[in-house]
Amino acid sequence: MSRKPVHLAVYDTLADWETGYATAHLARGGYEIRTVGASTEPVTSIGGLRVLPDLALADLRPEDSALLILPGADLWDTTDDLAPFARTARAFLAAGTPVAAICGATAGLAREGLLDDRDHTGAVSFYLAATGYGGGQRYIDADAVTDRGLITAGPTEPVAFGREILGLLGVYEGEVLDAWYRLFHDSDEQAYAVLEKAGA
Repeated sequence: MSRKPVHLAVYDTLADWETGYATAHLARGGYEIRTVGASTEPVTSIGGLRVLPDLALADLRPEDSALLILPGADLWDTTDDLAPFARTARAFLAAGTPVAAICGATAGLAREGLLDDRDHTGAVSFYLAATGYGGGQRYIDADAVTDRGLITAGPTEPVAFGREILGLLGVYEGEVLDAWYRLFHDSDEQAYAVLEKAGA
């Protein structure tokens, strides 16, 4: 049985360093990565990378996806342009399709009310509190948090973000997932041996 693709949201000012660990190892694990933009017009990341979206947000359906990844971007905090992506995240979660949000995308989900009743994390608690959301009591000071199909992480935790995504989709599990995290987060050379033995 073929796997559904993973959809990576792309938009101007996206933080291109935040999703690379996840998408690279998802692809190595057999998942197709498809980019989704507000339209199919090219977007430019913070790092100046130009990305041509594979499809427009209006054409994205939860039942056709394994996961929606929302990276951070300056636009999450400066305009309402990305609000449609947060609304799409709501539809995904309602349909039982997981969502992963990092950095500014967590603020977008907070504004959408999606963090009010789920454990979550982000850059810092007061960053999310500034959105006026009602979920402050569910904030956890951790590198990444997964709760009922929603993964959240702060901007300095792309490896932990990747760990949660790879674990959720079953790309790596148990000691292999732990070794993957230790290798890329801690440069633990002993972790490499575990991954090599597992063929990961």
